[in-house]
Amino acid sequence: MRPWWASFSMLALLLCRGGVAMRAGVRTVRTRAPFASAALATTPPILDERLIAEQPEMVRHSLRRRQASDEVIAAVERIGELTRERATLVELGNAARAQRKALSPKIGALLKAGDTQAAEELKEDVARASKEAAEADEKMEAVESERDSLFATLPNLLDERTPDGVDEEDNVCVDEWGTDRDLPSGRTWHDEAAAALGGLDMDAAAKLSGSRFAVLRGPIARLERAIANFFLDVHTSEHGYREVNVPFIVGAETLRGTGQLPKFQEDLFKLSEPVNGREAYLIPTAEVPITNLHAGDILEEASLPISYVGYTPCFRAEAGSHGKDTRGLFRQHQFYKVELVKITTPEQSDAEHHALVAHAEECLKRLKLPYRKMMLCGGDIGFSAQLCYDLEVWLPGQGKFREISSCSNCGSFQARRMNLRYRPTAAGTDKKQKPVHCHTINGSGLAVGRTLVAILENYQNEDGSITVPEVLRPYMGGLEVIRAD
Repeated sequence: MRPWWASFSMLALLLCRGGVAMRAGVRTVRTRAPFASAALATTPPILDERLIAEQPEMVRHSLRRRQASDEVIAAVERIGELTRERATLVELGNAARAQRKALSPKIGALLKAGDTQAAEELKEDVARASKEAAEADEKMEAVESERDSLFATLPNLLDERTPDGVDEEDNVCVDEWGTDRDLPSGRTWHDEAAAALGGLDMDAAAKLSGSRFAVLRGPIARLERAIANFFLDVHTSEHGYREVNVPFIVGAETLRGTGQLPKFQEDLFKLSEPVNGREAYLIPTAEVPITNLHAGDILEEASLPISYVGYTPCFRAEAGSHGKDTRGLFRQHQFYKVELVKITTPEQSDAEHHALVAHAEECLKRLKLPYRKMMLCGGDIGFSAQLCYDLEVWLPGQGKFREISSCSNCGSFQARRMNLRYRPTAAGTDKKQKPVHCHTINGSGLAVGRTLVAILENYQNEDGSITVPEVLRPYMGGLEVIRAD
């Protein structure tokens, strides 16, 4: 029997693919998926070794919804076997240590009584028990190492509202904005528009660094800086985020905490030499250092939720994107992004996730850029996410909607990996309870380079000039139109 939420998923897919209007050759949706409401939220259980051992089918079901490989699904059974094997080894080791503890005091008494032979026999028994305990510990260490390696390959459990689907074609449109008019189309691509204004030099970038890099000049470079400053001001002054400036180089353990390692190592830029004695990488997103600010901490419940915003360059090898989006600024090895991160209790998690999405949407609305909000399906959602919305902005040059922000609720998945916890307070008392794992949420607010792309294509004029969006003019010294030098 299909679960209740699957019916909503199918309905939304039918609405998204059937209940559409045609504008400029683009299918756009005029309905909101019913399961998008935060009121339907139920927190998935914590993904840990115990859950895998006790409810393996729940985990396998989530993996199948993610279109996981047979190898990853098989890891669930192996983790269960290793967990049971570990429990047996713990019992053996404890029994051996208990025997050693019980026998050791008797040796002295026998020696004092002059019974050397019995004392020697007990010494042999104690030595045998010590050996058995050591062997159990050694085997347990190997078991834990294998189990930890397999566990690190498992993605987060999906929220029940995440729709079924194979890839991005099955994502569900839950909302749209600015599409109640004919969308502009047939515009010049952003790279041609910027180059004609003397603001983009891909050849210079290729000379310096090769493909997937860019050099911006003059007002176009200033426009990118204006976009970032506008986003930061909105999020800090109006949305309640605290700005942080974080390192762009992090250790491997930091990347493991947020889930980039070990699965996505090929997409990272690894430094050839250790930094402070640690394996080090350039950050792929500010999510990594910002979320890890509290790794290993036990926070007070009263301090949550915590909301951070950071502006950083991001570095990605794009190993899986060979031949994809090779033109212009859309997919670069180095790009800038304003990142939003929230740390919450499980009870706050869903509402804060939807608030973060709304904060990212507000930036698009103020820039008057048409966009749609997509709920990602099981086959397209990120490794660490349990529920995710993508915001896709309209690009007239490409004639399609493209992702400009991905907003993920990771539940306790990342917090467990980095041991980020908080201490609940019992209702109506000051009594502290046992620490539990926080929830973490992240999303672009927004990708700065892709916002520049969207402005260059949506704000084009017939003479090739670019109108500066009104909200950005204070950051551009009052400049209203960017023209060729």
